[in-house]
Amino acid sequence: MRRVIPWKSPLLGTFLLSLLLLVGVTAWLLTDPATSRSDALKTGGLAGGAVVALYALWLNDRRRRVEERRQEVERQRQELESRRTDQDRDRVSDERFAKAVELLGHNADQVRVGALHALAGLAKSRESYRQTVLDILCSYLRRPFGHPRLSDESEAGAENELQVRNTAKRCIRSLLSPASDVDAPAYNLDLTGAVLDYFHLAEVKVGELVMRHVTLFSSTSFRDCEFTGPVWFTGTAGQPGELGGRFHCQGVTFHDRAWFSGTEFPAQTNFEGTTFSGETTFKDAVFSSDAVFKDTTFAHSLELRRTRFEGAVDLRFATPPPSLDLYNTFVDETKDLHLPPGWSTETLPDGQTRLVQL
Repeated sequence: MRRVIPWKSPLLGTFLLSLLLLVGVTAWLLTDPATSRSDALKTGGLAGGAVVALYALWLNDRRRRVEERRQEVERQRQELESRRTDQDRDRVSDERFAKAVELLGHNADQVRVGALHALAGLAKSRESYRQTVLDILCSYLRRPFGHPRLSDESEAGAENELQVRNTAKRCIRSLLSPASDVDAPAYNLDLTGAVLDYFHLAEVKVGELVMRHVTLFSSTSFRDCEFTGPVWFTGTAGQPGELGGRFHCQGVTFHDRAWFSGTEFPAQTNFEGTTFSGETTFKDAVFSSDAVFKDTTFAHSLELRRTRFEGAVDLRFATPPPSLDLYNTFVDETKDLHLPPGWSTETLPDGQTRLVQL
């Protein structure tokens, strides 16, 4: 323990200096006959008191600096605790993530459903996991799958897998930002080659959507969605008949290019009120049933090269495309045709009818 030498104590030194000034100033003033004893004593007291006041100011400043250092140490300690808590949370999240991904390969369908919900819950609580979890959910839907009504798999096993896949679709829907939230992030979805049944993503915001060579069963809906990135819907095979459903795309906004080349639409397709801000193509697309493009807005080019409309078609655009390609665009003249001003039909020698622009 450090010993404090009395004569080195600041308080003792201040007291002695104050006393010395009191005596010294008083004695010096008393040498002047014009100064009274009371005035000399008062002036000496003021001189001694000034030293005490200076000591008090120094002491307060010292206490202030000590308090600031203590607060800085406390702040650093709290930051360290916060970093330690974040590291523990990250470690727990990483363990949950790894365990859930591992359980996606479990044989029991209920375990896989639980793993999907665990991943979705993790993504909702930790924003940094959101895109990664969406990639994993899309990857699960890209796994080879035989629809229970079209495959040779055991009916129970196929139906159970269908329920797991339905859970994956609901989890994807729950993780996407609402289209009404302007500042919300837009996440990407890659569903290349996926087999989807009742795939509905209405009123959500998506970045880039990749759905090349997707097989769609039952109805599909993107009603009132917003796509901030490019959309690749090329070469999609929709199954007509019992499992081929309608394609709902009303009120959608495509901010980037929208690619539907080679897409087969087996049932009614509706793009009413949709806005295409980027390049748009339906080259080699086939509309086996009715196609509605009423009040659709095109801000860029539209390609309908070798497109086939086999049902009724409504092409009364709200804003026609500034650039249009109608090379060998065929329609069925026996069905209802609603064409934009300046469009007409032409019957070819082989009996087919194609659209032409006057």
